[in-house]
Amino acid sequence: MFINIDENDENKRLDSYLAEITPNLSRSKIQSLIKSGAVKINNTVKKPSYSLKENDRIEFEIPEHEDLKVLPQNIPLDIVYEDENMLVVNKPSGMLTHPTPIERENTLVNALLYKYGENLSDINGEFRRGILHRLDRNTSGLLMIAKNNKTHEFLSGQIKEHTVTKKYRAIVKGATHVATLGIEKFFNTNEFEINLPIGRNPNQPHKMMVREDGKESLTRVKVLERFKEHTYIELTLITGRTHQIRVHMSHLKHPVYNDTLYGAGQGKVKTQEQVLQSYYLSFTKPFGNEIIDLEIEPDEKINKVLRYLRG
Repeated sequence: MFINIDENDENKRLDSYLAEITPNLSRSKIQSLIKSGAVKINNTVKKPSYSLKENDRIEFEIPEHEDLKVLPQNIPLDIVYEDENMLVVNKPSGMLTHPTPIERENTLVNALLYKYGENLSDINGEFRRGILHRLDRNTSGLLMIAKNNKTHEFLSGQIKEHTVTKKYRAIVKGATHVATLGIEKFFNTNEFEINLPIGRNPNQPHKMMVREDGKESLTRVKVLERFKEHTYIELTLITGRTHQIRVHMSHLKHPVYNDTLYGAGQGKVKTQEQVLQSYYLSFTKPFGNEIIDLEIEPDEKINKVLRYLRG
């Protein structure tokens, strides 16, 4: 099995990461496999405590009788685009992109396996068949899926080179705010950039935060509509860090509506956590020059909150 590490999993210990993706193996068994040389990082044997880096390539074999499978499930897919090499789906809010050691059912990967079987890339392992990038469980919207490894590498290259355009819609708390942090007219102007580095929160590893030693993170913001205490915005990701939009907006005291993880609390309009949608994708069709532009309508969470705010 080969797995390429992306920025979502960097800085994790090698043994801890393998324990996440192979929950049927004990930590001691995993450490034994690593020490025996059965696990290699970039063709080199490392210690169990090795800290993973982005673009590391893990090579290992799980004993056949202990191999963990993800089961196909007949879950409807909202397919927005499809060709012989890839597809783009509209993931609903509430659905995990791929299984975890705790939740192995009702994810997008379960649904993809039912419809496409083995016709999905496996570069990132069995748990992430076809998955090129992710959306948080409660963020809805467009996701690219690769049907084979060659396509996976082609589209991953576009993502790394920032030639894929990803735009989001969000409703955030706050209407106007003269911010510090070098953005003097934040929300007093209709378009601006947030350029603040993001890294993992050392005290709460499930969260990210703005930190000086984090990775460069750039978000472009456009105001769509203003309300008394909230703002409807469009966000374009120039980089694609974990929780980037949620962290940037929370750090500037304008958290995404109902994003309880990053300090928004529950607003008067109840929704399934953050009111955030990936609504637009633009990319180059695999193995050609055609540009594919895709856009979907606002989801029910956004419409529900907008109806209240406009009413």
